[in-house]
Amino acid sequence: MTCDRCAVHVREALEAAGAERVEVYWRTGRALLDADDAAEAGLRAALDGTQYRLAGMREIDAGAGEARGDFDVDLLVIGSGGGAFAGAIRARDLGRSVLMVERGTTGGTCVNVGCIPSKAMLVDGLAAHGDPERMRSAQLRKRALVERLRADKYERLVDEYGIGFRRGHAELLDPHTVSIAGETVRARAILLAVGGRPSVPAIAGLEAAGYLTSTSALELERPPARLAVLGTGSVGLELGQMLGDFGAHVTFIARHRLVPAAEPEAAEVIREALTGAGHAVLEHHTTQAVTLEGDTKVLRGRDGEGSAFEVRVDEILLATGRTPNTDGLGLERVGVETDAAGHILVSAEQRTSVPSVFAVGDCTQQPEYVYVAAAGGAAAAENAFGEGGRRLDFGSLPRIIFTEPTIASAGLTEAMAREAGFEVETRVLPIEAVPRALVNGDTRGFAKLVADADSGRLLGATVVASNAADVVLAATIAIERGMSVEELGAVWAPYLTMAESLKLAAQTFTRDVSKLSCCAA
Repeated sequence: MTCDRCAVHVREALEAAGAERVEVYWRTGRALLDADDAAEAGLRAALDGTQYRLAGMREIDAGAGEARGDFDVDLLVIGSGGGAFAGAIRARDLGRSVLMVERGTTGGTCVNVGCIPSKAMLVDGLAAHGDPERMRSAQLRKRALVERLRADKYERLVDEYGIGFRRGHAELLDPHTVSIAGETVRARAILLAVGGRPSVPAIAGLEAAGYLTSTSALELERPPARLAVLGTGSVGLELGQMLGDFGAHVTFIARHRLVPAAEPEAAEVIREALTGAGHAVLEHHTTQAVTLEGDTKVLRGRDGEGSAFEVRVDEILLATGRTPNTDGLGLERVGVETDAAGHILVSAEQRTSVPSVFAVGDCTQQPEYVYVAAAGGAAAAENAFGEGGRRLDFGSLPRIIFTEPTIASAGLTEAMAREAGFEVETRVLPIEAVPRALVNGDTRGFAKLVADADSGRLLGATVVASNAADVVLAATIAIERGMSVEELGAVWAPYLTMAESLKLAAQTFTRDVSKLSCCAA
């Protein structure tokens, strides 16, 4: 079938053959209908003389012993971000009816206040060369881009896929019933994709002094002259460096070290990049109080040795993690289990402690990446209505921090691999050994590989360099396919690309690559 008119013709033919409550989905070539066991021959005959054929029939379990008519909709999705839409689209592909509920802006975090706007501002910041006046025009471009992608990748898909959509606050009443603005809707399965919001640490005087979050910082039209960033994971480093590129002097304050989840070598490179740009980096410093003195915000605390420190700034950016938007959902009433921070606990199949309720994205305990949420949404729909058994495997998960230079990694770090019980062998290749870095004139960074000491199987990779984000997919595939470093060192690698760093790093397990000619095999 190629269009919705095709679906009408098929539905009319099936109904003429005696099928009841027929729903035809032209995109997937499937139909959902009520018919008895002897109906297949009649349905096949009904399509004779048309360009359509009945390939086969399969009985669908109504689930929990409840009849199909007991539900208003097959899947009710709470939220409208990447995970929500991926789940809704997959459910529609499987011929299921979907109702999506959103109380805020359609599109969730990524397109509105996360990935898209932050990377747009990062790109324009690099071109600003410290000029604060460039930030206003960057905001105009960012907002236009966000509106375009929200419309193209979210809002228009509602009608494109025939997804029901309602606005309002949704709350679970029982495992199959949701209240939407006071009206109840019964669903065969429920998908929670409500995302998260920036966390606010309990620091004395912080609320009174005021602060920026990742959301409000992305709306600034002029950078603060002096900025303190609390937290040095991906959000703190990206937005702090971006505001620095527009002219702010930034003090990065870390309770531990920079990028604590990354390889320690990455922290060294980024620390040098930040201090080289004139910013301050305070590692192993804990902020204990904030006071407001005129227009100046004063942060005070202790370093790792107990000595007092003081930082005076115009603004404070909080980048200390995210809080799941799970309050007010009725989770306790239904029996959906959460951790102490409110994250919904899900199985590898995205199921919660309640069999009919699934959850994905930042509201769960899973890694907080939009592509994880999207994969989880598709898996949840497949497990609810398809063949089932679909699970997410994070063993090769790629992770990128869009600093300059960029930190891109996949799989396990050395510390993670050792903690998992592996005996490992590692190699670190300075990025200056990669001809592309020399051509670019930027030799900051490295490529590090982590391999199982016995088999040589690649367990993890980290590349810190300009354009490193475009390298990490190759590392992800190599890890996922179980390649050894010997095999990685023998693959084709196009010359004068940063991707060659992976091959060269793999070759360092057996030889000194500084003694190889250019593009030597």
